Amino acid sequence: MGIIAWIIIGLLAGLIAKALLPGKDPGGIIITMLIGIAGGLLGGWLGKAVFGVDSIDGFFELSTWIAAIVGSIILLVLYRVITGNRHSRRA
Repeated sequence: MGIIAWIIIGLLAGLIAKALLPGKDPGGIIITMLIGIAGGLLGGWLGKAVFGVDSIDGFFELSTWIAAIVGSIILLVLYRVITGNRHSRRA
């Protein structure tokens, strides 16, 4: 897949991850999109490295979308843990 396809998958995976984990995020929509793109790459890498499956088959393959969404959820949770502690100290 090309880089444009990964960006599109990442953006959509970030939105889906945000819908699955509702709540207030300190970063806004731009950070959510960047987390989605990075999460898509992380999910693809985890699928290949940890589970030994080729999770990056193609744009319309279910395994590609699941890997991207799972990666986005992981990064969104990590982002909330890291930034949530920082914002609670200021208040």
